[in-house]
Amino acid sequence: MFVKVPKILQNFFPKIVWRHKTHEKKIWLTFDDGPDEKTTNLILEILKKLNIKATFFLIGQEIKKFPDLTKKIIDDGHTLGNHSFSHADGLRTKKEKYVYDVELNQKLINEKLVESGISKKQKLFRPPYGRILPNQFNELSKQYKIIMWDVFSWDFKENLSQKRLQKNVLKNVKPGSIIVFHNNKKSYNNLFCCLEKILISLKKMDYSFSTTW
Repeated sequence: MFVKVPKILQNFFPKIVWRHKTHEKKIWLTFDDGPDEKTTNLILEILKKLNIKATFFLIGQEIKKFPDLTKKIIDDGHTLGNHSFSHADGLRTKKEKYVYDVELNQKLINEKLVESGISKKQKLFRPPYGRILPNQFNELSKQYKIIMWDVFSWDFKENLSQKRLQKNVLKNVKPGSIIVFHNNKKSYNNLFCCLEKILISLKKMDYSFSTTW
């Protein structure tokens, strides 16, 4: 169970953003999947309480189900990223279909941003499961900044202890880190118990949170 991404994998895709090169105590907080009615509201409540901004990599099918929650994410000042329309697995999807799935979701994201009065759009894409083939990457990287991570929390693992979840993040974070949590039903209980504690600890470690990619 890797928390840190192996260097050999990072070197295979050097143009992917795995973490930011900075000596400042600045980190990037991200949430994959969703929106989800229960989990998204929990996350937004905690972020607002702690005055933290994050990047949400959303799934198009869920945006369609919960347009009001998508608007709430935007209106709270967070950044939207693309996690494909159908949570497509890059290893099992042909390039043309994969690219179409991403573009379909981007169109939906752009519509939601325009509805909220935002004209400047960052085109950010995180491959579902972290899986993307070279031909898919070569095509999508012409338009998108491809974002991965260097700290994977494993918050969706139901048998993960609170102590382990906190350790996954707090023992592996460093300046420039991109941290992944999940915005779905599986992660709700762990986030309910630990997200606020982890974010407070990160603040006590003098980290600030960025959404500038």
